[in-house]
Amino acid sequence: MSERFDIYDEALNHIGVKRRAAVHRDGDWHQVFHCWVIGREASGAPFVVLQKRPDYLDYPNKIDISAAGHLLAGETARDGTREIEEELGMRLAFDELIPLGRRIGIHRSGEFVDCQICHVFLYECDQPLDAYAYQTEEIAGLVRLRIDDGLRLFAGEVSQVLAPAVGLGAPQVALSKDDFIPSVDHYVEKVLILAQRYFAGEQELWI
Repeated sequence: MSERFDIYDEALNHIGVKRRAAVHRDGDWHQVFHCWVIGREASGAPFVVLQKRPDYLDYPNKIDISAAGHLLAGETARDGTREIEEELGMRLAFDELIPLGRRIGIHRSGEFVDCQICHVFLYECDQPLDAYAYQTEEIAGLVRLRIDDGLRLFAGEVSQVLAPAVGLGAPQVALSKDDFIPSVDHYVEKVLILAQRYFAGEQELWI
């Protein structure tokens, strides 16, 4: 059976329920869950864990959020923790997540229109990459990007950075800005800055 999503108007008022294909056909606003896993290396350098998408899904071979997925009809952001378990093999309580608020995301590709209300979270975890039981059907592999390297990359100070990896045929891979899913609001850079501020001890963090 096709998944069904709650849909919303421009003021984020709930206006009904639709099947997934119809939501993306009509460009209806719907809810998604995003979790960015962050941590510190033994040296103390903060990092973010990212997934690489396989070549047979949308955004093929692009670097993406640690774990993400749609919320089904009737669900709230608390239910999004299932995406972390399904994609990364970690069962977490919702209260372990660090909320960053909501982000509005819009993307169009041909007849596919994706209008997302994104519930965005951080989760701090220092475990090594090879400890993740990630979902190989939907994730090609994982990379661990140092936050300082990511910020230098997106600022244009360097054209590539090296990042440790699992599942990608080498212990580390070179990343450029073109390897990431593009966004008009500099989403990845914003998350990197918020993660940096989190590790600096700041409490008021909003995407």
